[in-house]
Amino acid sequence: MSLLKNFGKVITACKKEYRKKRYGEFELMDGYSEGSVLCFGDNEDFMKYLLQKQDMAGKIQQIYIDPPFFSKATYDATVKVQNAEGDEIKIKKRAYEDIWEEGMEEYLKMMGVRLMLMKDLLADTGTIWVHLDWHGVYYVKVLMDEIFGEKNFINEIVWTYKSGGSSKSHFARKHDSILVYGKGKKYYIDIPKEKSYNRDFKPYRFKGVEEFQDEIGWYTMVNMKDVWSIDMVGRTSKERTGYATQKPEALIERILEAGSKEGDLVADFFCGSATLAAVAEKTGRRWICSDNSSVAIDSAKARLENKQLSMI
Repeated sequence: MSLLKNFGKVITACKKEYRKKRYGEFELMDGYSEGSVLCFGDNEDFMKYLLQKQDMAGKIQQIYIDPPFFSKATYDATVKVQNAEGDEIKIKKRAYEDIWEEGMEEYLKMMGVRLMLMKDLLADTGTIWVHLDWHGVYYVKVLMDEIFGEKNFINEIVWTYKSGGSSKSHFARKHDSILVYGKGKKYYIDIPKEKSYNRDFKPYRFKGVEEFQDEIGWYTMVNMKDVWSIDMVGRTSKERTGYATQKPEALIERILEAGSKEGDLVADFFCGSATLAAVAEKTGRRWICSDNSSVAIDSAKARLENKQLSMI
């Protein structure tokens, strides 16, 4: 109950931090697709810079973030490097810590001020997609209701997968949640179609209903549901960068194609190894990505430049 009692204080602290005018130091790296940029530094500082110095308010069509989950854990990344003899070796480095000494209130204050800045950056027709899991998703849902408005909630996407461990004390936790909000009521979203198999895989033959058949059976095409089954990035996958908590390109591609068009500007301010940037490059979107981990930025640069790291 203490967190619920203090939720108003959390919102007040977020607004106070949000109103601060200064921004810190960071490193900008461009030279990718036209209009795209990678930033090494604190995303709060970077977003203030974009708003105050680059006049970016209302310019980003879609924001996807995969922030810390309040997991109370640390995460490592394995990067490939070449030694002096030219041999490839693997080195494990600390990617980031998801530990909050002051608990959920500290975490929500961190998230709240950044979500406020992201709202400023979003276009009027834009959407924001926040990727979390059971640790903090419902607290962040309340926070986003306050910042974006309950009426601008669009979906909670459930991403289900097979990977991960199991336990004898609870059902295996095999899904994440992605909260989707619009900047306003007139947001852009393009819902793809998916197969919906008929009962017993037999034709219904309803008047006016178009049916199809494949090797499994008869089906109709319907708007995609809010539960997505997409495999994790496998250990032997060509996508794998070695970065902790890497998300599959298929997931990000579905998100970008639903929330933006070719040529639009998209962003990820907790970019990790830059899956969003990699997919945006492939699908013709401009992008802005940032992270405050040097391991993440090195991994992102190597991925985007399609070459191995020479140093870490």
